[in-house]
Amino acid sequence: VQLQASGGGLVQVGGSLNLSCAVSGDATSSRDTGWFRQVPGGEREFLAAIAWSDGRSWYGSSVKDRFTISRDNVKRVVYLQMNSLKPEDTAVYYCAARTRGSVYFIDSYPYWGQGTLVTVSS
Repeated sequence: VQLQASGGGLVQVGGSLNLSCAVSGDATSSRDTGWFRQVPGGEREFLAAIAWSDGRSWYGSSVKDRFTISRDNVKRVVYLQMNSLKPEDTAVYYCAARTRGSVYFIDSYPYWGQGTLVTVSS
């Protein structure tokens, strides 16, 4: 499974960005696609995930009311719409494919994209 994240950039506080994650390869091995983020020196934080089969979604508590995950099954693309961005949202954002385990745990995702940088300026 290969993943390609895009859509990051510089945005002002309160602004919005829509990240995209193109998924290719052996689709049958991937149950869900998730988004994580990481700041320098920090751990990767779970943000959201969505199931390919039925569109069921899960969110991390820090972004649940501001971020929305969606998918396009035909294009095999997962989106992360981010609204009301704050300076603390500045991070590298990664998409990943889950094949086992809990949707919230990083170890459940063996396949990762390269990351896209989001910078929120005040």
